[in-house]
Amino acid sequence: MILDVFIQYWYIVLLFFIVAILYASVGFGGGSSYLAVLALTGIAFSQIRATSLLCNIMVVTGNVYFFQKQKVINWRQLLPIVSFSIPFAFLGGYLKISQNFFFVLLGFTLLFAALSMWLSKKIVSTQKTKINPKKNAFYGSAIGFVSGMVGIGGGIFLAPLLHLTNWNTPKKIAAAASVFILVNSIAGLFGQIVNPQFYMNWHLTSILLVTVFLGGQIGRKLSNKFFSPMQLKKATAILIAFVSFKILWEYLF
Repeated sequence: MILDVFIQYWYIVLLFFIVAILYASVGFGGGSSYLAVLALTGIAFSQIRATSLLCNIMVVTGNVYFFQKQKVINWRQLLPIVSFSIPFAFLGGYLKISQNFFFVLLGFTLLFAALSMWLSKKIVSTQKTKINPKKNAFYGSAIGFVSGMVGIGGGIFLAPLLHLTNWNTPKKIAAAASVFILVNSIAGLFGQIVNPQFYMNWHLTSILLVTVFLGGQIGRKLSNKFFSPMQLKKATAILIAFVSFKILWEYLF
């Protein structure tokens, strides 16, 4: 059965493997790219969300462990964001939405991700602002809710926002984004599991999870030998923008 699924979806497995290698080689997760690939396959949209979240969990768990080992996660500053994002991510995942609404929301989300990747620059400022629990709670709630509906961890929204507000140093923002992606992916996944619409092709999903894991291991060993983080960001931004325009054109017009 698994062999039949692999043969049917070999091109998805290959794309996931390539994305995992490329992103892991420069320290990224690749969640938006996985979502973009799945959006073009014709797979049921309810399955796209759950599969994307599971791949997120697989990718960022190691990142969170790495950051925690280095003691760069500022739990006191991060707690208000995470505490409010978890229930809203669950609610977003549980919410029953139509296929058309999902793909329109996905299209705009991918477009934002593409613009964020294209415009992002290496930030070296170590300035940070005073902790504002109310603002952090608002950020977590809003981003968590949208992330749960779309099937992403929310890091693509959170990281640029934290950089713009001088939330903390770049390394601590990266650590915060990894934790945020992990907890929101878990919460959003649970929300989808209890949703009556939930469906999962576990054979395909298990193949993709193994693929992401293996590709990530290979990518980490290659580590920056072929592409710089900025080169990969620019190339990925173009591809994701193309997917977003294709989705929006199909479901808006």
